[in-house]
Amino acid sequence: MDLKLTPEMEAFRDEVRGFLQTHEDRYAPNAGDERPREAALEWQALLIDHGYAARTIPREYGGYGAEPDILKSRIITEEFTAAGAPRGFANQGISMLVPTLLEVGSEEQKKRWIAPTLRGEVVWCQGYSEPGAGSDLASLQTKATEDGDDFLISGSKIWTSTAAQADMIFCLVRTEPQAPKHDGISYVLFPMKTPGIEVRPLKTMTGSAEFNEVFFTDVRVPQSAVVGGRGRGWFVANATLKHERGMLGDPNATEARLHSLIELMKTERVDGVRLIDDPVMCDRLMQLQARVLTMKFNGLRLLTASMTGESAGMAGLVVKLQGCELNHQIAALAIDALGELGVLYEDGPYLRSKGSWQRSYMFDLGLIIGGGTAQIQKNIISERGLGMPREPKLASV
Repeated sequence: MDLKLTPEMEAFRDEVRGFLQTHEDRYAPNAGDERPREAALEWQALLIDHGYAARTIPREYGGYGAEPDILKSRIITEEFTAAGAPRGFANQGISMLVPTLLEVGSEEQKKRWIAPTLRGEVVWCQGYSEPGAGSDLASLQTKATEDGDDFLISGSKIWTSTAAQADMIFCLVRTEPQAPKHDGISYVLFPMKTPGIEVRPLKTMTGSAEFNEVFFTDVRVPQSAVVGGRGRGWFVANATLKHERGMLGDPNATEARLHSLIELMKTERVDGVRLIDDPVMCDRLMQLQARVLTMKFNGLRLLTASMTGESAGMAGLVVKLQGCELNHQIAALAIDALGELGVLYEDGPYLRSKGSWQRSYMFDLGLIIGGGTAQIQKNIISERGLGMPREPKLASV
């Protein structure tokens, strides 16, 4: 890959910098676990209008409609990171459902859902895991029974993030109970306000309820809400999982977190010495920095593969595992750098960054499990990437 910038690309960099300087007073970050606020919605619309969000999504579906360009994408990322500017929404709807609909959705579904999702007007949650179907997702039991032109959905989901805020859910249900477990599953879209849905929050060790249980009792959903064809949900779900794992291993987000850690280590001192000047702490930081750079260049390799239509191969398989573990290790170093202040969490005069490092350290443990655990990821890498023998199944008793 030739990353050398031409005069045209240098001009594009100036254009991005000009945009960021002109609109600096309109920066609006994501709202975290809450619904997007008005300022964030306006910032998102501005980014889409100028091609800094939804850049390559066709205009007929509400995107900017640009051709994929590795160098321009790299320039946008670098300039937004350097300016500390929010890159717009990166929620489940935009990062997971939109690419899935572009891949396998009907024309009606694309035109109905993609544009409002990109603009942040429709918030989605994902209905995948069940109490008895986590790592073995194909064992899911939530059923959809035919009733005229509709399905009646009954069952439950668990570890459903943003369920309490979401307008819509993309959900896996079993439509053919007699079929083998990987068949007979359908991928369905329906409103979270449909009668028969109950959401119960799950409080984690962060003190917040980032996840939820969701219960369905005879929830009526039209059969036209199926994506990718009835009984083909396993195929559609894997398309979504591919994008979910890419989202969880975003190297740009990890690089931004590393920059925050560097600033923290420049500020915090022990016996008057900055922690970044401490040989032991600096050595740990440099090891993480090397891994972040590796992820970043692996990301460029993935981008190249997507533009040339080639399989990403092993480069794509390692993203989720490496990204989630690395994010947690960066937070762990920050906690160590904070020393005794690292155990603080509630509001107080000595709390740093509003407790975000402590929250990340605890919350990121869940991300190592979610979207396919680290153990599942290692199996995928060994079996699909390295061609090693499949893991033996447990003997039936």
